Amino acid sequence: MFPSADDDRPAGPSKDAGFFPKTPSLVGDARRAEEEDDDEPIEPVEVRRLLSLAIAAFAALLAIGLIFGAQTSGPGQARLPYATVVLGVQLLFVLAWTMATRPPALPVVATVAVGTALAADAAAVMPTIAGVRPLLWVALGGFLAGVVGQLFRAQDRARVRESLGSTLLIVLGVVALATLIVLTRKPAGTQAIVVCLGAAGVALVVARALDSVFAWPRFEPQVPRGGLGVVLGTMIGTAVAAVIGRYQVGFDPGSAAIVGLVAAGAASLVDLATDYSEAGRQLAGDAPTMWIARHMQGPLGGFALAAPAAYLMSVMFLT
Repeated sequence: MFPSADDDRPAGPSKDAGFFPKTPSLVGDARRAEEEDDDEPIEPVEVRRLLSLAIAAFAALLAIGLIFGAQTSGPGQARLPYATVVLGVQLLFVLAWTMATRPPALPVVATVAVGTALAADAAAVMPTIAGVRPLLWVALGGFLAGVVGQLFRAQDRARVRESLGSTLLIVLGVVALATLIVLTRKPAGTQAIVVCLGAAGVALVVARALDSVFAWPRFEPQVPRGGLGVVLGTMIGTAVAAVIGRYQVGFDPGSAAIVGLVAAGAASLVDLATDYSEAGRQLAGDAPTMWIARHMQGPLGGFALAAPAAYLMSVMFLT
């Protein structure tokens, strides 16, 4: 009937074409594009040598101040000079960690943290019998005060859950540093400070200094740290603790090495964790905060964890 029709071809869709005509696969194209993006190598973040050396120098200054300051501590009013040194480190800790973590209610968290630091130092200096139980109550009270303080303003109340973690970390950090004051009041506590903080300081200095020269192998491309520095820093810190233990009452090289390993490992892990946190904030697009405060966060956090570790090790090996 129609001259243009092919009478030999069967009616309906072709078996090769299927019922529907072929169209480009948008899902497949998108998937292939994602796979190509994943295959592209991530450009590693450059390790800034001068910055790594500056952080190493800051860690060394912290270790020297906390170790030699402990030698000046004595009974009664003689505890105040070292308490002043610890308070200065606590204030630096509050500054660095609030600027780095940027909790939603920053002024409230910072104010509560400073008040907690003062209360913790008083609880470490004033009691007749030295102990950490008053510090635990101060930590609990500081955390509750930080949470309650954020409930007064509507804008802070809406984001109080977001700031719980940072509030807890900052409060625990300043209270942990106050354990050094308690430790100076214990028999052979000053020796424990020398061993533990000496190991932690050496570990941080070696790790940062080696990163400035040879940051390898990289943990993550976005994290400007190398695994060799962290491992060697912990090992050298442990060895230094063993050497110091030969000259400290209550220690021998073996026990000092164990104590130093715990302190150096704890400080190194916290220091590394702060670099991961900073890289995560940068990838999330958070606005950069005070430059110097962000880079003080690692060493300050490392010594904040090494302080209660020193107290725990002194209880285990010196009592």
